[in-house]
Amino acid sequence: MPLTAQQIAEKSSEALGAHDAASQALGLRVTHIAPGQANVTMQITEHMLNGHGICHGGLIFTLADTAFAHACNSYNQRVVAQTCSVSFLAPGQLGDHLTATARELHRAGRSGIYDIEVTRATGEVIAQFRGHSRSIKGQHFEESQP
Repeated sequence: MPLTAQQIAEKSSEALGAHDAASQALGLRVTHIAPGQANVTMQITEHMLNGHGICHGGLIFTLADTAFAHACNSYNQRVVAQTCSVSFLAPGQLGDHLTATARELHRAGRSGIYDIEVTRATGEVIAQFRGHSRSIKGQHFEESQP
């Protein structure tokens, strides 16, 4: 029996996450996955603060980029970022529980466009991220033939 789109998204996310040492080291967690969608969370710890005492922007970018990766890789096709941009709207603070919510805007051929919103637990948006994806050769897992 062929896998459903949701099952493919789940298996793709599991395979991607199993080899993502950077996300594992930062304690990032995928809390939702569906075709073209992903939510990833991160708790800001002391080791994530920059010289201003706020969350390092590179780590907020990493959180958003990870949600982007899971969303665009949810079709069992290997996909990488082609270009990304981020706008920081408010600083992340020590102890904040952040969620990056990725959603697919457009996907055709080998390219896609995804918007990712990073919020703190209060719902306040602290960053907006847009990623353009490009598929490459390969799949995350071998799909069985009917």
